[in-house]
Amino acid sequence: MSRELSSQHILPHALAVPAIKKLSGKRIVLASSSPRRREILRTIGIAPDIIPSGFAEDLSPGSFTDIHEYPVATASHKAVDVYEKLVAEDPDSAPDLVIAADTVVLTHAQPSTSQIDYTLLPSVGQELLEKPKDKADNLRMLMDLNGQVCEVVTGVTVVYPILTAPGYGLQSIDERSLVYFADNPQHILQAYVDSGEGIDRAGGFAIQGLGGVLVRKIEGDYQNVVGFPMASFFKLLDVLVEEDDDFLAV
Repeated sequence: MSRELSSQHILPHALAVPAIKKLSGKRIVLASSSPRRREILRTIGIAPDIIPSGFAEDLSPGSFTDIHEYPVATASHKAVDVYEKLVAEDPDSAPDLVIAADTVVLTHAQPSTSQIDYTLLPSVGQELLEKPKDKADNLRMLMDLNGQVCEVVTGVTVVYPILTAPGYGLQSIDERSLVYFADNPQHILQAYVDSGEGIDRAGGFAIQGLGGVLVRKIEGDYQNVVGFPMASFFKLLDVLVEEDDDFLAV
């Protein structure tokens, strides 16, 4: 392994690009217990400490003019929560980068080929789906998604120390993918619900698991549907290194 990439948080296979080199020797934290997000980060050579956020995730979706801002705001709260907690616990060992994400599913998305704006479809309401409360709720979600197009939106926020108030910088992105559900008979939906796989997943399905049998195609980033937009996150790091002088400078 090259000396430049020698770090407990940077794996040997990571691409030797400026962002990864700048992360070498830095403390990186993922504010999530999601094994899927952890593995996606490891795919690009980042092995963060896992410190789940204690944020209650109780923001009101109705308070956002653009619903796509909701997962971004939740991710931001998660990242700041973990960063401030770690700084309070040990100011001399503050993290250099905290990564947080939040994924939601929006029902009744317009196919990418459609030119019809939602303002022209007042009878079509998009419902925000997070994790189902129980199996009955999981079945309700899947029946609503069945044969339809949904939009998977992941908000990603990174927090890093800076010298000016409030002591940290924050940058966010959101990634959007379309998921086209097959027209599945109810017994298949029920069997999937009974498997239990969808209970802890936004929208009640896991495309990388058994839930893949319910989906006929996706448009956009597959990893985003899994729970973390790998390509966009990697691009964000690259842009921050190029354009933000405070990024990883403290």
